[in-house]
Amino acid sequence: MGGRVRRVSIVRDEIEAIAADLKRSLNAGTQLIFTCGGLGPTDDDLTLAGVAEAIGRKLRVDPKALEMVERRYQELASKGYVHSSQMTESRLKMATLPEGAQAIENPVGAAPGVVVGIDNTRIVSLPGVPAELKAIVEGPLEELLTQFFGRGSYREQRIIVDCGDESELAAVLHEVSKAHPEAYIKSRASHFGHDVHFRILIGVSAENSEEADRIMESTSTDLSRSLEAAGTSLKDNINHLKE
Repeated sequence: MGGRVRRVSIVRDEIEAIAADLKRSLNAGTQLIFTCGGLGPTDDDLTLAGVAEAIGRKLRVDPKALEMVERRYQELASKGYVHSSQMTESRLKMATLPEGAQAIENPVGAAPGVVVGIDNTRIVSLPGVPAELKAIVEGPLEELLTQFFGRGSYREQRIIVDCGDESELAAVLHEVSKAHPEAYIKSRASHFGHDVHFRILIGVSAENSEEADRIMESTSTDLSRSLEAAGTSLKDNINHLKE
């Protein structure tokens, strides 16, 4: 959608560690913060407690979240996936959110996603299970993301070159990056050897698909010509588009 990640961090499953990292991002004026993982029923699922600590709010059972969790376990019980639909303390934990938070439907799993606002920042807490996270982001969360990013577009192209020495590519990549500052160009190193071929990534974010296509076409064409002029042949191009 055209957004760029500013920072990624990994912290321990401890309330103080989660809260400290969130406060760091809040103090930096970050508008949108994602947390991934730690929304489940076990004692080590402490993300929402960390969020509450970071923003100075208490944890409360949220009626909407409670309805979501109850409905999910009723569905699971009816299919025989769990023994009963009874709301245990562990299941109730997944409906306990920071005050003022909004529960987001989880189309796949039991723990709802959570959005909480403080000043101009939104903290979005998502399950760590990849299928659940993806289902929320591509479904119920889309409206919020559109508010932040509009209808932006992202383009990605990977160029595989017949070169095993990143230092030989450095000068070409430097010149093309200077000529196309709106694109992100990065070589992917692995190891040295006779069979090594480098992958070069071009990433483009723009406000609309037409602009993203224009930047990508200009950048990739310039890069291909510059590599060939430097004696480096191209082996393959892989395009990845996101509307």
